[in-house]
Amino acid sequence: MPIANVRGLNINYEIVGNDGPFVTLITGGRRGYAEFVPLAQKIAAEGFRVLLHDRRNTGASDMSFEADEVEEAVWADDLHELLSQLGGLPAFIGGASAGARTSILFALRHPEAARGLLLLRVTGGAFAAERLPENYYNQFIRLAEEGGMDAICAHEQYADRIAANPNNGELLHNMDAQDFIAALTRWRDLFVAGRDLPVFGVTEAELNSIETPTIVIPGNDKTHDSNAGRIVHQMIPGSELHQLPIEDQDLPLVPFEDWAPLEPEITQVFADFMRRHGAG
Repeated sequence: MPIANVRGLNINYEIVGNDGPFVTLITGGRRGYAEFVPLAQKIAAEGFRVLLHDRRNTGASDMSFEADEVEEAVWADDLHELLSQLGGLPAFIGGASAGARTSILFALRHPEAARGLLLLRVTGGAFAAERLPENYYNQFIRLAEEGGMDAICAHEQYADRIAANPNNGELLHNMDAQDFIAALTRWRDLFVAGRDLPVFGVTEAELNSIETPTIVIPGNDKTHDSNAGRIVHQMIPGSELHQLPIEDQDLPLVPFEDWAPLEPEITQVFADFMRRHGAG
């Protein structure tokens, strides 16, 4: 896959489709972009170029522990630079979960570069506010405290990133455990500071200020409470809401792979939205 140097880091990316307006799909959690390839292929078949990329600290892209903002803000700025290098601006910006948060911050930080927002599985609610800091940060802070960087490198999530990009192994093995703990603690505290907002790190006033055309498809598990999607829809002026034929599940997480049967409907909804908002 191609590699771009984005703000000093090597970012792994792929463009699905040969012509048409640029669309991005940003995955959630700390996962690489692979889970979005089938959906990207379907959207590309509708006449779009879909940019997939591994955000810094995910997949095969480089790792960095220098940022002093929430990670979603850093990812938004990285994406803006990557799209600029590819000649893809303005673009439709979309993603699920953490990818949806990144998309919202992209529109707030770079409004002239966003043709529209495609928001899937918006995160919110008390359950997510407890679960995500543990999954993203606390478990690894404890692991580094107990076993140092050897334990971090052996953990499945980090071992996968090292396998995909050996430079990450060198970085982590040479990193002082206390510096790693300090970085994750800083990110956790920034993340937790926004836990009671409608979207983590985004205020109601900021959502109200978004003028970018937006469509929201709510999730259906306890991390992606469907009510969170409806709240975001209500707070972004003029946004559209599309409810898939699914019911809420009393589960911590419904894997995105389980949404595979819904991808044709998601594709048509997004393609129609983009055509109505200037995709040509």
